[in-house]
Amino acid sequence: MREITFTAAAREALAEEMAHDPTIFVVGEGIGQRGGNFNTTTGLYDLYGPLRLRDTPIVERGFIGMCTGAAMTGTRPVVDFMFADFILDALGELINQIAKIQYMSSGRLRMPLVLRGSIGISGASATHHSGSYYPLFVNIPGFRVALPSNAYDAKGLFKTALRGDDPVIFLEHKTLLNHKSHVPEDEYFLPFGQAAVVRQGQQATVVALGSMIRKVIEACDQLAQEGVSIEVIDPRTLAPLDIDTVLQSVHKTGRLLIVDENFAPCGVGAEIAAQVVARGFDDLDAPIQRLNGIHTPTPYSPPLETAVVPSSQQILQAIRDLLAE
Repeated sequence: MREITFTAAAREALAEEMAHDPTIFVVGEGIGQRGGNFNTTTGLYDLYGPLRLRDTPIVERGFIGMCTGAAMTGTRPVVDFMFADFILDALGELINQIAKIQYMSSGRLRMPLVLRGSIGISGASATHHSGSYYPLFVNIPGFRVALPSNAYDAKGLFKTALRGDDPVIFLEHKTLLNHKSHVPEDEYFLPFGQAAVVRQGQQATVVALGSMIRKVIEACDQLAQEGVSIEVIDPRTLAPLDIDTVLQSVHKTGRLLIVDENFAPCGVGAEIAAQVVARGFDDLDAPIQRLNGIHTPTPYSPPLETAVVPSSQQILQAIRDLLAE
């Protein structure tokens, strides 16, 4: 099976779906002939031209509002927002229009709109280019939120997003974009709301979000050399969230650690922990633990930037502490 990068897999999904459905078009800054800041649309301009690969001015609220109306009229817009921080200028459109229009119209209007782009702390991008914000979008009814951690998931989830009728926030962590994994050449789709058990284990469960999967696996590889067996779960999508897979794992292992680069207060880890306590309390042999990035604006300095993100060694210690409970 071939290996391609996360970016190439997502771009392949977009190219396939644009060929399948002529109503799909992409808007964003520099996504035309230049191919996007992260090569998300490289080569597609030559295939589909300026009407379907439309460069925009720096006016996020304007083009997101335009795509909101376009989606309601039957087309399938894709907003390539480059950095998640940029779409915050359009929160009114996102929350009051995009997320609510299907409910407000009693289902008569659809909202097949995909907002995709990079998130996360990496490369001295500083505090205006390092946000993730997925707890915000998970909190708003109406959105689907995808957080793929590898190229295989990126393609399968993106194709599902592009076929659906609901608004999707599709988040691509900067540290994952150039990582390769196996991606079939045959067409496939991954359902939303179905987590992946990345690693089977017996002694504890670790739920890792997005970029944290790779670091968790590194820590678990070291523990495996010591005879310690850890189960690792990747939720893949946060809305809908597959809590049943987490509960099944905790029933087996009795311990749970949630690792997330994003902030702890009101985070996704808090929601997972609350649901596991509510539905699986009797399976727990120790208190649920969380490991998050430091609750601070992202520093520009590379050493300080590194310090605010959970490391493999911190994850390793957090698992050891959980096993010692």
